[in-house]
Amino acid sequence: MGQPSSGAIDTFLTANATYVEGFPEPHDREPELHVAVLACMDSRLALFGALGLRIGDAHLVRNAGGIATPDTLRSLAISQRKLNTREVAVIQHTDCGMLDFDDARFRAELAAESGQQPPWDVPGFTDVEQSVRDSVAAIRSCPWLVHRDSVRGFVFDVRTAEITEVR
Repeated sequence: MGQPSSGAIDTFLTANATYVEGFPEPHDREPELHVAVLACMDSRLALFGALGLRIGDAHLVRNAGGIATPDTLRSLAISQRKLNTREVAVIQHTDCGMLDFDDARFRAELAAESGQQPPWDVPGFTDVEQSVRDSVAAIRSCPWLVHRDSVRGFVFDVRTAEITEVR
């Protein structure tokens, strides 16, 4: 039985064949800049270009909203304790789908459709800068992280690609 054609994924395979031809040498497992970036999964955040990153420079941890959830804290703990990162940048953005997101309604829709309650919650927010502050605070207070002093937060403007630090 063959794989179904899926359009975008087939395009990925074609692009990968081209990419492989010019792929740079492999990099160390530890990120060169010793930094992890927690960011939203939004496809408009081209983090490599916007931050001047190259392959092997940083760990990129992405989720809906760029929120410091239990799973992202787990990833950051591994990043710091096993792969020697020492800094964390939190990057959320303007025009985010999690802005004014109704977690209770979303969970109810999923439960009604599937017959099962999701084992996770999907917190939204009403103020992106406050959400950045909340995620920075959650990271700084996480007992499993070794390096909690160098955590900074930013808002990425999806119209201009400019990042602004949140104090």
